[in-house]
Amino acid sequence: MFIDSHCHLDRLHLEPYQGQLDMALHAAREQGVQHFLTVCVDLADVPTLIAIAEANSDISLSVGVHPSDVAPIDEVTVAQLCDLAKHPKVVAIGETGLDYYYHPELAAGQQQSFISHILASNQSGKPLIVHTRDARADTIALLREHKAQQGVLHCFTEDWDTAKAALDLGFYISLSGIVSFANAKDLKEVAKKIPLDRLLIETDSPYLAPVPYRGKKNEPRYLPAVAQAVADIKGLSLAEIAAITTRNFGQLFGVLV
Repeated sequence: MFIDSHCHLDRLHLEPYQGQLDMALHAAREQGVQHFLTVCVDLADVPTLIAIAEANSDISLSVGVHPSDVAPIDEVTVAQLCDLAKHPKVVAIGETGLDYYYHPELAAGQQQSFISHILASNQSGKPLIVHTRDARADTIALLREHKAQQGVLHCFTEDWDTAKAALDLGFYISLSGIVSFANAKDLKEVAKKIPLDRLLIETDSPYLAPVPYRGKKNEPRYLPAVAQAVADIKGLSLAEIAAITTRNFGQLFGVLV
């Protein structure tokens, strides 16, 4: 059985399922996915995510603002995040972090938002979900400076030094379908070094479908392909990776499945 530790259920491509999220979830459950963490990227989406989670016992959610969605005004506050985190279905803060790839000129605003999320995570006791792209040094520096207590670097694509720095802070590392790509040789080498007790898997659906589904819209039912890629890299069985990552998810997010 598998846990999709990072997906965006409100953004799935549902045409193959007659527009019905329930059908997409059923397809994933039939492939052994037993829990879904649907991750927030915009606080305007929180009511929709809560409704999805409340309608399904095997779905949890996070609350946060993706760095690419950080606005120059209407800055998210620690109090706002902590208040939203009180909902019993909310198990994490994020996704947050830094992404300088498209808009490096927005770095200052992203950093302030990231700090607010770190502080909200510390105050609420809910783990932090971190996105980082072209910003590895600043990401680690802010986590250290503001004493981030727990969390995960999701959809990890950075180098071993970044992974090691996050692990030293007590963070987990989550691997997505990218680890299955033929050209992801450097990431595969990093994946070999990630301790088993800090490893998570995710789809990040609807993005980054794993091999052999690459090029399609991603969805949670493809999670076993991510797990198989990780199992092959680690020299373990699919069942072992499923058990390890399920246990790790429970330890980080406090969700018993």
